[in-house]
Amino acid sequence: MSKSVLIIDDSKTMRKIITRTLRQAGVNFETIEEADDGQMALDQLAQSKPDLILCDINMPNMDGLTFLQHKSEDASIKDIPVVMITTEGGSEDVVQEAKDKGAVASIKKPFNAEQIEDVIAPLV
Repeated sequence: MSKSVLIIDDSKTMRKIITRTLRQAGVNFETIEEADDGQMALDQLAQSKPDLILCDINMPNMDGLTFLQHKSEDASIKDIPVVMITTEGGSEDVVQEAKDKGAVASIKKPFNAEQIEDVIAPLV
């Protein structure tokens, strides 16, 4: 069965780093989709349903917390697990808010392949 992931981050460079780190961690997805922000992600989720979503918190247009709120209100996508990838290391309140809105885990930037594997492998 093919696995897919949606990476939501406003930085194209960060999306590429996440993709490369997933491969280094041995977490192989046949399909890797990308979105620049939460709104673009919601538009994509109307067309395809990935097995996992990796989402930044701080983004223009629609941030990760707002994305989580909208996602939780849509029955067709609310059960897709979301892992937040964030620089919000100093603010546990923001990470806790993301978990309260449905995120299943979080990974802090900068991250390495081992951290990615530890968090993501059990989810796919």
